[in-house]
Amino acid sequence: MTLSIATSRFCVNRKIAPNLSIERFFNLVTQLGLNKVELRNDMKSGRVTDDLTGEEVNALARQSGIEIVTINAVYPFNQLSEDLLQRTRQLLSDAQAVGAASLVLCPLNDGTPISAAETVTALQTLAPLFADYGIQGLVEPLGFPQSSLRSAALAQTLIKEAGVPFRLLIDTFHHHLYEDAEKAFEQGVDVQQIGLVHLSGVTDPRPVAQLTDEERIMLSADDRLRSKQQVEQLEKRGYTGLYAFEPFSSVMNNWQEEEIAREIRNSIHLLNHSA
Repeated sequence: MTLSIATSRFCVNRKIAPNLSIERFFNLVTQLGLNKVELRNDMKSGRVTDDLTGEEVNALARQSGIEIVTINAVYPFNQLSEDLLQRTRQLLSDAQAVGAASLVLCPLNDGTPISAAETVTALQTLAPLFADYGIQGLVEPLGFPQSSLRSAALAQTLIKEAGVPFRLLIDTFHHHLYEDAEKAFEQGVDVQQIGLVHLSGVTDPRPVAQLTDEERIMLSADDRLRSKQQVEQLEKRGYTGLYAFEPFSSVMNNWQEEEIAREIRNSIHLLNHSA
């Protein structure tokens, strides 16, 4: 299948450029002919905006023609505590200040079970905070064996049960890790409720259950996640939203700007051209 995904539908997560300042990151993205990014709260500075204010990042984005799609992420959203609520409010404030449209919510991922009822309660507790700040919530199931919410279908069911306006974030890495993902997807996921799709690739040969974020690189013809094929299925099912490149490996600590740009171009070319 040959795709023709418009440039306007691609987004770049800041995780790919851990050594670039926000300004240099924005410049790199625009030089690629792209205009959408994701910011994070787990970069080296420990802050979404590094040493800048939210207003300064907002101004840089506007000057560069950059749209900040999300901030990653509230964790663990489904284990409520006063600390979590405080951190969520801060991230919502950050999102509002920089002009981000959405904030990602990730579930507990340490092997501690969290019931469906607890997750629903968490969603219902957090939703009014998101509404207060005018920020969209995106729930991202994590496919790791120890994750408390692995299934996109279940996540969508719990969002509906909670009666909140949150949407799904699908990640091709986590979709691949969850062994029942495709079956559950066919039976219960409405692609119209997907707010964003994260893309990465894996070539490491270790068993699927042993894969970690460290193995996540960019897309390639040898990608074990079959991210290209996952995208093809999403497109067939009617998905028309954004795709964000989100590799995680520490190898990117050594990438120069030209390498980052080449990897992004190659991944877009791979998606839009037949093998």
